[in-house]
Amino acid sequence: MHSADINKIIPFSSVDGPGNRTAIFLQGCNFNCKYCHNPETRNKCINCLDCVEHCPVSALKNEENRVRFYPEKCIGCDTCIKICKYGATPKIVRLTSRETFEKICENIPFIRGVTFSGGECMLYPDFMREVFELCKEKNLGTLIDSNGSIDFENMDDLLDVTDGVMLDVKAYDLKEHIKVTDFSNDIVLKNALYLADIGKLFEVRTVIVPELFDFRKTVYDTSAALAPFLKKSNIRYKLISYRENGVRKEFRDYRIPTEKEMNEAKNILVKNGFKDIVLI
Repeated sequence: MHSADINKIIPFSSVDGPGNRTAIFLQGCNFNCKYCHNPETRNKCINCLDCVEHCPVSALKNEENRVRFYPEKCIGCDTCIKICKYGATPKIVRLTSRETFEKICENIPFIRGVTFSGGECMLYPDFMREVFELCKEKNLGTLIDSNGSIDFENMDDLLDVTDGVMLDVKAYDLKEHIKVTDFSNDIVLKNALYLADIGKLFEVRTVIVPELFDFRKTVYDTSAALAPFLKKSNIRYKLISYRENGVRKEFRDYRIPTEKEMNEAKNILVKNGFKDIVLI
């Protein structure tokens, strides 16, 4: 039985897929997005202990030079996250797939499904597969929210118990993608076509940051590449407006897109045949 580092579990979410869902955020990410809204999910705690003395309610303890988190004391002030220099959080819980499923079961019958997110949840494929196998026994829907950096073509066992993937396309152009994330998008674009071809691409997501990359080109090229697959299955395209919330201080100078710019992106999708379009 596999286990994973869990950043948080949102029992009831209406923004992580269709219907009311339990959303599980796994810790760790292999991208370094400049506009990351959850930068504390990127890295693992290195036990520097800086956060322990700053916790106002002693929910963090130094035990044998390691940070021990006591969730029952935590008041959610996020002081530890705000002072962390390493893009991490000490509030991580290591759970097995069975223990995670038991957490999910606490929300039945009030949920329609389960969504794994992150960080980058595809860093834990075997763990997710085990949880999803258990979810299917309860007839729960299963979705993956991924940056697309891990090759899905080698994940048949996982995809067999996954209803769909919500895939981030940060930028279509290689140089722009590296500028946004510090990494290539070769596997991301390959995954988009592969998942669309097998009917597992539930949603594509692009965060619109006008001054960081050419969002018009990204939306056009991505939707044009996926347009042929719309004949066989519906693919939702979600356009997300950049916001400052949670973004690291050194990357908060980007401009929020105007309503006109968001509608420009939407019109590009319409012209390329997309009908299921969401702007947030």
